Amino acid sequence: MIGHLNEETLKALPDDAPVTMLNLMRFRERSLDGKGSGWDAYLRYSALTIKLIKAQGGTIVWAGDAEAVALGVPERHRWDYVALVRYPSRASFLAMMNSPEYAVANVERENGCADHAIVAIRETYNKLAAS
Repeated sequence: MIGHLNEETLKALPDDAPVTMLNLMRFRERSLDGKGSGWDAYLRYSALTIKLIKAQGGTIVWAGDAEAVALGVPERHRWDYVALVRYPSRASFLAMMNSPEYAVANVERENGCADHAIVAIRETYNKLAAS
């Protein structure tokens, strides 16, 4: 079981449209397993999870470095990396998160991330889609 997975909360939300997961990550200086940096461990995690994301019909929409906190208290909101991952449904996200394959990949996530929050976001406006 993945720690802090708020499965019941996600299951209580409507699941009638794709969902985008906002991933906010802060990396450890050194990976917990001693195999490089936190970023190195996260790259190993990514190599494993991209296959799982695609198997559920998902895709990475955008990813990039978090440069600075523009609004907010920097010490409380410091992130190193941000990714938007779109899934066809909340159920597909949960299926991935509860799979034995994800449990294997999650070891690398925990090795690399000092903190990792995933926020389910429902699209209400998208200028790019309207173009």
